[in-house]
Amino acid sequence: MARTSPPVIIHTDGSCLGNPGPGGWAARLAFGAAVRFLSGGFARTTNNRMELYAAIMALETLTRPCSVRLYTDSRYLRDAVAKGWLAGWRKNGWKRADGKAVLNQDLWERLARQIGRHAVTLEWVEGHAGLAENEAVDVLARECAARPALPSDAGFRE
Repeated sequence: MARTSPPVIIHTDGSCLGNPGPGGWAARLAFGAAVRFLSGGFARTTNNRMELYAAIMALETLTRPCSVRLYTDSRYLRDAVAKGWLAGWRKNGWKRADGKAVLNQDLWERLARQIGRHAVTLEWVEGHAGLAENEAVDVLARECAARPALPSDAGFRE
């Protein structure tokens, strides 16, 4: 698999006004001097879904396999990948260690495909700590969550 060098740098964030509630997601992709923002939202969803959705949309936007450094303030996302939970869930038929179904399976499956397609390094950053790129996606995600007439999140289950 061919990899770009240097890596694509991605910053992501998700936001929810209530949890569940209206949610928004945002991603900032940078490769060299080129920068692109992606964003959107759903009428009723969760913060964790928006965190995942931001990463998925950023990775799915890449047109060829890439080396990626993805920054997130979501421990849920980072830990699931870095600590091997995602691999374990897949191996166990999308069941957690306690036998219960994995929440957000639809999004974890999409993310797993993208991680298999790209060479992804996930980096956790503290939210609201002044990192300009993280603050930019945070603002955009919150703005998206507040938009009127958001579409339904087809994968969200109460």
